[in-house]
Amino acid sequence: MSSATAVRHVGCQLSFELGADSRLALHVAVADSEHVIEERFRMTGAADLADPVAIATKHGGRIQVVDAEPGPLQVFYSATIGHESPGATSTSTATTGLHLDHLVALRQSRYCPSDRLAGFAAATFGSEPDPIERARAIASWVFERLAYEPGVSRPTDTAIDTLLGGEGVCRDFAHLTIALCRAVGVPARLVSVYAPGLSPMDFHAVTEVWGESGWEILDATRLAPRSSLVRIATGRDAADTAFATVIRGDVQLVSYEVFAIVDGDLPADDHVHRSTLA
Repeated sequence: MSSATAVRHVGCQLSFELGADSRLALHVAVADSEHVIEERFRMTGAADLADPVAIATKHGGRIQVVDAEPGPLQVFYSATIGHESPGATSTSTATTGLHLDHLVALRQSRYCPSDRLAGFAAATFGSEPDPIERARAIASWVFERLAYEPGVSRPTDTAIDTLLGGEGVCRDFAHLTIALCRAVGVPARLVSVYAPGLSPMDFHAVTEVWGESGWEILDATRLAPRSSLVRIATGRDAADTAFATVIRGDVQLVSYEVFAIVDGDLPADDHVHRSTLA
């Protein structure tokens, strides 16, 4: 993956219906990066809306906190992302030793109970001495083991539910990959992304794992080329990366639409060689 990534155009439109004065947190803006050429965030509602309050998160994430009165609320976001050289980004730079990010990425979490999968993971993947090769083998195994079936998983499903059920959507693939990686000592976390080439188009979830060369992206669904992905949010699992969270009030998501395209042809991806995210 040595060639520069094409310019990407990404964004979404969210439609909500509010039954009371409400506050919600939106995590749809791409992660802060020098490669962001242009972006727009616009809202319309039943009454005049104050500008959202922006909250910065780790790894460049940006949450917009919105206060709105009862009635319809429309949110429009778009961004253009410029060229970059995958593998030469700040998030993938190798450092010596472990730091807090790595330790957090080794802990079990709400959707990734890696402690409960330790015996299975050790017996299945523990013979591979290289951590990154171990993680790649896990992602390949998840790809081969699970069926991608939209609508089959529940919001409360964990990696164990996915393993037993044998099917799921992107977040389920990512959760199982993360849990198995952590269970064999590989730091792993979830990244929500815009994914040019994904079909059907939606927000997408992939796995980021740590090795001697830095953070590397794995996508056990293999539904989109990794070098075209655009980071939105990074966290322990989907609980940290939801695109909309109701803080208070009565909010219903009526509809949403996501777009993600590249200028020119989509890059090829064998999902074997190293790929990183800005």
